[in-house]
Amino acid sequence: MNIIIPMAGMGKRMRPHTLTTPKPLLPIAGKPIVRRLTEDIARVCGSKIDNIGFVISRSFGKETEKNLLQIAEDLNATGHIFYQDEALGTAHAVYCAHDILKGNIIVAFADTLFRAEFVIDPDQDGMIWVQKVEDPRAFGVVQLDESGIIVDFREKPEVFVSDLAIIGIYYFKDGDRLKKEIEYLLDNDIKDKGEYQLTNALENMKNSGLKFVPGEVISWMDCGNKNATVATNKEVLGYLNGELKPGTNLISDNSTIIEPCFIGNNVELKNTTVGPFVSIGDNTKITDSVITNSIVQNHTVISNANLNNSMIGNHVVYDGGSNELSLSDYSTCKNG
Repeated sequence: MNIIIPMAGMGKRMRPHTLTTPKPLLPIAGKPIVRRLTEDIARVCGSKIDNIGFVISRSFGKETEKNLLQIAEDLNATGHIFYQDEALGTAHAVYCAHDILKGNIIVAFADTLFRAEFVIDPDQDGMIWVQKVEDPRAFGVVQLDESGIIVDFREKPEVFVSDLAIIGIYYFKDGDRLKKEIEYLLDNDIKDKGEYQLTNALENMKNSGLKFVPGEVISWMDCGNKNATVATNKEVLGYLNGELKPGTNLISDNSTIIEPCFIGNNVELKNTTVGPFVSIGDNTKITDSVITNSIVQNHTVISNANLNNSMIGNHVVYDGGSNELSLSDYSTCKNG
């Protein structure tokens, strides 16, 4: 099994956090989004992962590339870095990894997390992962026939045809076939809304007789903006409750941790209540504060604060006030 993870987008909706860190490397319950995504895929793929290709922007830098290759190594797979130098659509992003676009393939766009109980059947032509939504008008959806086979793809339908929204993860039995379909789009300059779209390749494959089935997930968690990312952190902490242990060298002085929380290494808490649903990164110090439902990253110092629904970056200094915050790396904010 090969996995391709397109993640070259600049994450503009997550600014200011993505000014210094690519969005897929932002932490959820102590792990980067893309690490959680690949680990969750490994649990349901049902076979050994041979290659993982990360499609990124060159601007992400060598340290990011090193971290991504380590994710693959930790899953006993070979990691590959591919570059998408121009945002030309989802099909183009997948094709940037054409060197490993062969055999059994999973394509997973790295701005979402999921929970699922199914295991991929490698004999299926393909599987498109979906979740039921209340209002499908904001999503791409699949339409099924009586036997559960996907017969149509609709993008943001105004008239109801299905409530099964596509979450951005796909399985293909024949990666070479997918590559040929994308090459057809590129060679013939077939675009939708100015870009080469993966759904057009899927439509051509379906029309040629390939059968795609839905893989319905239990939970689909978005990481598209600050509020969504904090909510995803809360959900992940909730289902991991009891599995997470505090990191090494925790110093807790007259402080309380209300589970579920993630606490990193070398964290100091003094006269502070943390939780529920808080993630705190390594080497962070919090004093005289109450923190709930928030993400605080590494090497940060917080004092005299009452924070909720907040996302605090690395190397931040924050002193004073009751706020809902979104502070990027290396910010300093002192009230009073």
